[in-house]
Amino acid sequence: MALVRVFPTSTTLPRLASTLSLTTKFVVRSSNLQLQSQPTDSRKLVLEVKDRLEKEHYTLPIGRNGRDDEDMILWFLKDRKFSVEEAVSKLAKTIKWRQDFEVSKLTEESVKDVVKTGKAYIHDFLDVNHRPVLVVVAAKHFPKAQEPVDDERLCVFLIEKALSKLPPGKEQILGIFDLRGFGTENADLRYLTFLFDVFYCYYPKRLSQVLFVDAPFVFKPIWQLTKPLLKSYASLVRFCSAETVRKEYFTDETLPPNFRG
Repeated sequence: MALVRVFPTSTTLPRLASTLSLTTKFVVRSSNLQLQSQPTDSRKLVLEVKDRLEKEHYTLPIGRNGRDDEDMILWFLKDRKFSVEEAVSKLAKTIKWRQDFEVSKLTEESVKDVVKTGKAYIHDFLDVNHRPVLVVVAAKHFPKAQEPVDDERLCVFLIEKALSKLPPGKEQILGIFDLRGFGTENADLRYLTFLFDVFYCYYPKRLSQVLFVDAPFVFKPIWQLTKPLLKSYASLVRFCSAETVRKEYFTDETLPPNFRG
């Protein structure tokens, strides 16, 4: 996967399951929010944010993932530690981005050409911690092979698909970067930064952990350049071996295809 233009912020697949329709759309589960630190007046705060969005950002769409989506509002309040001001600001930017990027129109058909490269996919099974799994096969990513916008659409489509697979009571997904066979021709600092930026800005607290698997020496300077740009998300990264992935994250029956054998 690569990048499109940088979004106005502060700052890739084995074939998807053939049983899915090419026009499949996904619904993100958000009704099982685990808000251990939720204040007793959270309902009041949700309504306050909702009212502010209606008054200050009335041109934004309504409905699912819109300015009146109370589940989404509650999630962003949680992310912003229940600061109404910060939640309103971040929600407005997110909803506007979703509208401009046309996230709701992304389908398997719309990303099929990039899917064929096998550079990234959503695994059919959850990991042992019951998290949906997004796998990136870095050796199959060639930044110059596709238009940045195509890789970007694939990225967002996969995030949406992963979140739609969240089981009840679960909120986050696992990311795996298979770096075996990675070379300088696969390097894409801009994309890696973009991916984390998308999670930080538009899908906050949805990424549980990121595994960098069997990273070769050539990846080290790329990581040193990228790490400072990832902010707190850098702490989610774990460098590990393919054997660790097999033993600690999956059973023999649920291993991702590229980790079998």
